[in-house]
Amino acid sequence: MRAIVINGKEDLTLAEVPTPEPGLGQVRIRTAYVGICGSDLHYYYDGANGAFVVREPLIPGHEMSGTVDLDPSGELAPGTAVTVHPATFGDVLAGLEDAPHLWPNGAYLGSASTWPHTQGAAAEYVVVDASMVRVLPAELPLNRGALAEPLAVGLHGIELAGGVAGQRVLVTGSGAIGLLAAGAAVALGAAEVTTTDVLDGPLQRARGIGAAHTINVGTEEIPAEAYDLVLECSGVPASINAAFEAARRAGTYVQVGMVPNAPSGINLAPMISKELTMHGSFRFNNEIDAAVALLADRPEIEQVLTHVFPAEDAVAAFAAAKDSEVSGKVLLSLTSDHDAA
Repeated sequence: MRAIVINGKEDLTLAEVPTPEPGLGQVRIRTAYVGICGSDLHYYYDGANGAFVVREPLIPGHEMSGTVDLDPSGELAPGTAVTVHPATFGDVLAGLEDAPHLWPNGAYLGSASTWPHTQGAAAEYVVVDASMVRVLPAELPLNRGALAEPLAVGLHGIELAGGVAGQRVLVTGSGAIGLLAAGAAVALGAAEVTTTDVLDGPLQRARGIGAAHTINVGTEEIPAEAYDLVLECSGVPASINAAFEAARRAGTYVQVGMVPNAPSGINLAPMISKELTMHGSFRFNNEIDAAVALLADRPEIEQVLTHVFPAEDAVAAFAAAKDSEVSGKVLLSLTSDHDAA
């Protein structure tokens, strides 16, 4: 089968690799679409995602949709449209039985955090545990279904905040995760949603999915103490500092965007003096199920998708995904007969 393989920094090939065979309790999926995530960009452009260095050929991709090719149990019929929860959970921690995404020693599709690396979904076929498979509703097309994983990230942040109904919500950073978090907040009944970015392209896309207000922080100030809930999706220290200022007194702040694993110039004084409730948000738990339902119910969220590239043009796809002025979510099409799905 064909697979997109990252061999190291700016070294990507479309290679022939063995087609995987499903074992007991596994399902083989014929991949339709794979989204390019920030971690994939780091693996390609830097040869590493933080401390996780590409040490062997790595098939990237953890945001995906496809159809069942083979389920040895017979439970899922061939052709069933699916997405996956890309995590394999690690060692159970006492007191955190209901939070498997926080257990140590887990794995994630398309990640160099393990040895051998955990190969991802950017291939014609991928084998996953049956427990990872989520069936897509008939009304949910495969291209939109590939948004389930990143949408679940935003929904997890909202869940940690206790919901958004009736809240004035600020989403800082309008990349794909920020856009999906904003779209989810609109769909779940926020009183109003405001998004920020340093570029106009992402803000235009935010308006398309229902943001009432957008702020280009390069030229405009964010109102102080104006928001009940802040979902910080950029991970940039300057944005974090501005977000603390923007939250109302006794408001809620959720750090959704990843930050560098190093000291940085973040001012916590407003968080203390305003008694903000602050949550870190790591990936997601079971919110992928809610994400699938929301994507089926809210087709306008598909506007986050801006580009689809065939696997042969993977290098161009990564370049487009890196340019957030022109791109929202970029998909790779792995099997051509799915292109119109």
